[in-house]
Amino acid sequence: MTVTRPYMIEIMYSKHVQISNLTLVNSPSWNVHPIYSSDVIIQYLTVFAPVDSPNTDGIDPDSCTNTRIEDSFVVSGDDCIAVKSGWDEYGIKFNMPTKQLVIRRFACISPSSATIALGSEMSGGIEDVRVEDVTAINTESGVRIKTGVGRGAYVKDVYVRNMTLNTMKYVFWMTGDYGSHPDAEFDQNAFPVIKGINYRDIVADNVTQSAQLDGIGKHPFTDICISNVNIKLAAKPKGVQWNCSDVQGVANRVSPEPCNLLPRKEIDCPFPKDRLPIEDIQLKTCSISGNF
Repeated sequence: MTVTRPYMIEIMYSKHVQISNLTLVNSPSWNVHPIYSSDVIIQYLTVFAPVDSPNTDGIDPDSCTNTRIEDSFVVSGDDCIAVKSGWDEYGIKFNMPTKQLVIRRFACISPSSATIALGSEMSGGIEDVRVEDVTAINTESGVRIKTGVGRGAYVKDVYVRNMTLNTMKYVFWMTGDYGSHPDAEFDQNAFPVIKGINYRDIVADNVTQSAQLDGIGKHPFTDICISNVNIKLAAKPKGVQWNCSDVQGVANRVSPEPCNLLPRKEIDCPFPKDRLPIEDIQLKTCSISGNF
């Protein structure tokens, strides 16, 4: 039996969850982990973990539907937000995606990990993710997709806008060869589908490399759209700013110039105009009065 470090807060198989107005310090592992739950509001959280402490993710919605994360700040040694839905054959069998997720007004510091990671455990699927008004400082990457052979399922219909980034290793990072597996029984023919990934209105300063985009051979990541992005490079940047393989998409008004797998097209990448149900739910508060 493998014994892992405990999480600070874990909510399982629940509905109408509200986690708010907390400061979490030095969790042994992940800080907040709602799993197999729906109608989740996470709001006004401050999370502090040592930036050299691994697996101290800030907020990890896992196989959850209709979730809102907002007005929060995370300092972490791992991903500030990691969106998950199960690992390899176990996630495929359980088949519970994370979907209808809103992340907004969020700030992150994580020198060795992502502001927001989609995966790597995404074998139940991730879809309809809406991210806006995010700030990251001294963080490895912006919104990163992490997957690999054996994961199966999909990451699709992801919309990101209004990011402000400063001192980053990467702005855009997609990984199709994330090789970690729970055991040797994963299906080597379970190829993930990554499509409909949209980024727009991003400003970044002091960046080492604009993008590292690596799909999976014969199973490329498709329908990637990047528009209105201005990246200013660090004093000693990478020589190749856009390193791309097995991806397909378009770009418009992006500097530095993207790779030839993302040809220029006069387009503004979409961001949905409709509202998800969780956006119109107000956080409930209560008070106690009387003599004690």
